Amino acid sequence: MRVAVEGDMATHMKTTIEISDPLLREARALAAEQGQTLRQVVEAGLRHALAARKGKKKAFRLRDASVGGKGLRKGLRYDDWGKILDLAYGDRG
Repeated sequence: MRVAVEGDMATHMKTTIEISDPLLREARALAAEQGQTLRQVVEAGLRHALAARKGKKKAFRLRDASVGGKGLRKGLRYDDWGKILDLAYGDRG
């Protein structure tokens, strides 16, 4: 069966999708039980499927590009960025 699905007023789009008759009957029954339109049920299902897909993406992980060393040189503190930047950039900064 073909079902026309319309978007909301802000992004109005109308499309036609083919859904098997048994699935459409279940979706209509669910919509009636929940006091929703068929469009709301279809959109909720699509949102759920898209969110599940996003959740499966591997999280970005920054590779460790640090170099060997023993931390800051003597006399510097991690909370004194002004001094660190002056030393790093000298007259260029």
